[in-house]
Amino acid sequence: MQTNLAPEFKNTAEGQEAEAILRKCVHCGFCTATCPTYQLLGDELDGPRGRIYLIKQVLEGEMPTRKTQLHLDRCLTCRNCETTCPSGVQYGHLVDIGRKLVDERVPRPMGEKAVRWALKEGLPSPLFAPAMKAGQAVRGLLPHAVKNKVPARQPQGQLPTRSHARKVLMLEGCVQPSMMPNINSATARVLDAAGIETVVAAKAGCCGAVKFHLNDHDGGKAEMRRNIDAWWPYLDGFNGAAVEAIVMNASGCGVTVKDYGHIFRDEPAYADKAARISALTRDLSELLPDLVERLRSKVSANAGQIVFHPPCTLQHGQQLRGGVEKHMGELGFKVKLASCEAHLCCGSAGTYSVLQPDIAYSLRDRKLTNLLDAKPDTIASANIGCISHLQSGTATPVRHWVELLDEALIK
Repeated sequence: MQTNLAPEFKNTAEGQEAEAILRKCVHCGFCTATCPTYQLLGDELDGPRGRIYLIKQVLEGEMPTRKTQLHLDRCLTCRNCETTCPSGVQYGHLVDIGRKLVDERVPRPMGEKAVRWALKEGLPSPLFAPAMKAGQAVRGLLPHAVKNKVPARQPQGQLPTRSHARKVLMLEGCVQPSMMPNINSATARVLDAAGIETVVAAKAGCCGAVKFHLNDHDGGKAEMRRNIDAWWPYLDGFNGAAVEAIVMNASGCGVTVKDYGHIFRDEPAYADKAARISALTRDLSELLPDLVERLRSKVSANAGQIVFHPPCTLQHGQQLRGGVEKHMGELGFKVKLASCEAHLCCGSAGTYSVLQPDIAYSLRDRKLTNLLDAKPDTIASANIGCISHLQSGTATPVRHWVELLDEALIK
């Protein structure tokens, strides 16, 4: 697809990147078949192909409208279209550029501005933990819509104290420690049982995705730089021992940190560091082949039938498919995918379920119908957003797969 960039975009990094992405697009439409919002709404402008044309028009100098903004807002950034695309169009990068350019030109209503500001400033804030704790204390009294976003209080469990020669860094995340702290501690316990020590850099925080995907690219990049600076001493031996990987147990964070190298490619002070950070980043599931060998004699699987929902950030963003169910099966767990639409988004998508609740809950209910058709004892996933969103629509327990592995360890 050819485009003629408007003069204001010709010499900008954003314009040149967008133009390079657009050149790959052949207008075939394969992406519409796997786009969740197109499947629900049936509008060409609510599918990747239509949104690509909207972004192209902006880059060519056409003034966007509120309608343009709405169609881009409705995108989940699930990147299912990237898995489907035969031309390798990097739609996720393009829509990040397009949304930012549109937001700079189309004012939002004050109510929308306030909600988006509260999300991007509140979720990564130190105030989020006490606010969540207060919400959990009165959870039974909360309106249904708010209660859906406040999971029941969860015990953290014991953290391991042993030291091991093998060490990995772990990003705790911005909301996970207060919403579902057992995911992080279960990760540490499972790795400890496999002879791997989990290290947390005190100054690392939000991966930057919340602000970045709400079009505050500068704010998101500031958080990313802070993480890079916090992790950097550990890569070459902090206290005498270098870490071998940076482990993510939230696939939404993982897909973002793996993209640091791309995001900072033109920033001399951080380009090389960001590239190394991205190269060392592993989703926790990528460690499973090693864990299987080390834990085979230490696991007694008894979790019943598990149906696994692979988050979009895992299967489409990171292109990791099949690892969790395969390797958990090797450890004796009964794990399978939904027989229908396992590739589709559950509707969580970071802040999407707050900003686009009607679409988000329609996708949640559609996803749960397919998951529950397998009659599972437990639904498992790999991202806190998916876990919380799905749990709001079912009484069947929804958990991170590492929690199930942790509970199966022979004590």
